[in-house]
Amino acid sequence: MSKSTQYMSRQPDEQGIIHWSAEENAVWHDLVARQMDIIRGRACDEFMHGLDLLNLPNDRIPQLHEVNEVLAKTTGWQVAQVPALINFDEFFRLLANKQFPVATFIRTREEFDYLQEPDIFHEIFGHCPLLTNPAFAHFTHTYGKLGYAASKQDRVFLARLYWFTVEFGLLRQGDDLRIYGGGILSSPGETLYAMESDKPERHELDPLEVLRTPYRIDIMQPVYFILNGLDGLFDLTKLDMMALVEKAKELGLHAPKFPPKPQKMAS
Repeated sequence: MSKSTQYMSRQPDEQGIIHWSAEENAVWHDLVARQMDIIRGRACDEFMHGLDLLNLPNDRIPQLHEVNEVLAKTTGWQVAQVPALINFDEFFRLLANKQFPVATFIRTREEFDYLQEPDIFHEIFGHCPLLTNPAFAHFTHTYGKLGYAASKQDRVFLARLYWFTVEFGLLRQGDDLRIYGGGILSSPGETLYAMESDKPERHELDPLEVLRTPYRIDIMQPVYFILNGLDGLFDLTKLDMMALVEKAKELGLHAPKFPPKPQKMAS
């Protein structure tokens, strides 16, 4: 997680309404229009079904209560307004209580194509459609409870599980490869790269391998893990994940498949 951000979350008024500017609503419209063209035939069926259920507006940023009405009816989840950045403790606490954190800011035109911080487009468009799905919702809730009870060291290993599933997961849908990770589905470049580039490695999902695989947040992913259908998330929740974390700690991390992050020169 980035330690600093230029963005500030918008605060709701007394009625819980956030008053977005015309430009912010226009950015939302343009992001949705662009991404809808790209994800068709690439996103998994459950994601597209979730989009239909949410019925997100195209011309403005949705209000959180609109999303919550749908989530409450489908899986009992809610979204929770948070500052632009939250710590791991708060992140896991929210997930453990079936609340998905949403930072209420949207990227500027200058960072239209890529943003390191998770903005409201990433969280609402990228993740909330699948929070209507029982398997995804149950996995995310289970993950939150595990993380909230885990040590700081173990949370670093658990972060890799989240990264390679919820954020950057691929799955098999019949004979096809599809996307369910919100980090991919909210990024046009990564959507095309994950599905069509011959550069990244794509492996069947082995949870122990996932826990041992380093990642960087600021590059196209060099490796993706493929789930055998979204219901495979139910199977992951039945595993003793903390025992696998201990095994991963014993075995150590794999060598990174990416160069080290460039160091900033001191001024």
